[in-house]
Amino acid sequence: MKTALRTCLLLACIALLTPAFAARPPTQHAVQNAEHSLTLWSRVPHRPTHAILLVHGRTWSALPDFDLQVAAKNRSVMQALVARGYATYAIDLRGYGATRRNADGWNTPNQAAADIAIVLQWIAQRHPKLAKPSLLGWSMGSALAQLAAQQHPALLSDLILYGYPRDPGATPPIPPTPATPPREVNTRERAISDFISPLVTSQALIDTYVIAALKADPVRADWKQLEDYRALDPALVKNPTLVIHGNRDPLAPIAAQSRLFVALGNPDKQWVILAGGDHAAMLEDTHEAFIAAVHAFVRRPRLGQ
Repeated sequence: MKTALRTCLLLACIALLTPAFAARPPTQHAVQNAEHSLTLWSRVPHRPTHAILLVHGRTWSALPDFDLQVAAKNRSVMQALVARGYATYAIDLRGYGATRRNADGWNTPNQAAADIAIVLQWIAQRHPKLAKPSLLGWSMGSALAQLAAQQHPALLSDLILYGYPRDPGATPPIPPTPATPPREVNTRERAISDFISPLVTSQALIDTYVIAALKADPVRADWKQLEDYRALDPALVKNPTLVIHGNRDPLAPIAAQSRLFVALGNPDKQWVILAGGDHAAMLEDTHEAFIAAVHAFVRRPRLGQ
């Protein structure tokens, strides 16, 4: 009897010490866009109050970016949003994570925007009693989210541009497209490049991210038709928009973010700077501030409510 009691107490202690996020992996879905199957990951509370779609950046897919499992620290964006009532979804774009490449090996911005639109429709059908999903893009994903919002504004409620890497006042040159996709092998150096400040980033977090990123995306995805991005125009964004970035983010300088914010076409907009954060602020010690800013914007009082 005493042995059984000690065993029960030990199991209870282990349960208390085990992070809740480690108990259950995210749910994997397949969403069809014509002939292509897109992988979508979800974490959904029992009674969601909002829905949100997360779009990853240039090099790494959904799970390293938005569902990172760090020992003794919950840095999963998906879990943090679920705890606040969000039906949370994260897409693997073509050639990333669990979504296969196109037959020719390339993705394009307009194709990615169309895939995002299909997934937004799928989420809305899954949650018919909720408002249209919010759309959050990080880094390159923020440019793709903007492109999707310009092309399909009725499919989303709010737009969140995080770590936006483009300057609306500049027209960067389009690099030449190789004859075949390079399929570069991803590296540890690439995985650590977004973590700049040791003041907000532990080595343990970086090491965990490197392992997760290289496991999910051992080969770099390839893009062409980058001239699609020239359609980006903040004035054409009609959805309420949050611009958010870390103040140490070299890809989101203040002057460029200011031009983006001022030009946005909907007056219902906010701009949040995460003090101390860099390009990966959602994973660093600025994680809670990032989640709080997103939640405050989505839950803000609105005219007529």
